[in-house]
Amino acid sequence: MHPLIRTARATGLFYLSLAITGALGFLIIRPRLFAAGDADATLAHLVQHESLARIGIALELLIVLAQTLTAVWFYRLFRTVDATAAASIAAFGLVNAVAILVSSALLATATQVAVDPLGDTANTVQLLYLVGGNLWIVGGLFFGLWLVPMGWCVLRSGWLPRTLGWVLVAGGAGYVLSTFVTYLAPGAGIVADLLVIPASVGEFWMLGYLIIWGVRRPAQPGDTGSPHRVVDPDVPATRR
Repeated sequence: MHPLIRTARATGLFYLSLAITGALGFLIIRPRLFAAGDADATLAHLVQHESLARIGIALELLIVLAQTLTAVWFYRLFRTVDATAAASIAAFGLVNAVAILVSSALLATATQVAVDPLGDTANTVQLLYLVGGNLWIVGGLFFGLWLVPMGWCVLRSGWLPRTLGWVLVAGGAGYVLSTFVTYLAPGAGIVADLLVIPASVGEFWMLGYLIIWGVRRPAQPGDTGSPHRVVDPDVPATRR
């Protein structure tokens, strides 16, 4: 297997792990613990389901790990295509990882306060969960931003379908816009949800393509019908 294809598939697997841990931690476990508008219920959930709360913390830490590895491997994959865009993918992904890392620290603090009461325990726990949730929302700004250079690299490289590149660019823009809609028009939640649909389509298309096919063989300048050459990002340009 060509080294570039191995890099692409590893990137896809890291991306898949990000999707799985994100779904388990944020979409499944968090809603079972956090009761919006009811601090006493949130506290009761944490006390009664302490083990689940700790699993939720561990999952958020795994999200951070998966996000970091995915960001680094995307840089490794695309750095020979466009160094600035590849570095942007990594940078934006790492900023989002930091936001989730802070969120995991808040969840850990909330669990600790619930188990070992301090002051107004219920309201403290509720506030920590609220801040953690908002970190996810504002972090979505960078999760949207990283899709734009990702889509650009897809378009520049020719290694994946061009349509996928445009979907990622549009999805990234929609994700960024949805973050602002969430705060500027809180009653328009359906609009924010619709804006992130292209991003979700692009992400699952991207990780699926990387895992199954890796990258396709791109045409190189001067090709005249001969088999296309795949550029190995680990080999310096002077040695190709």
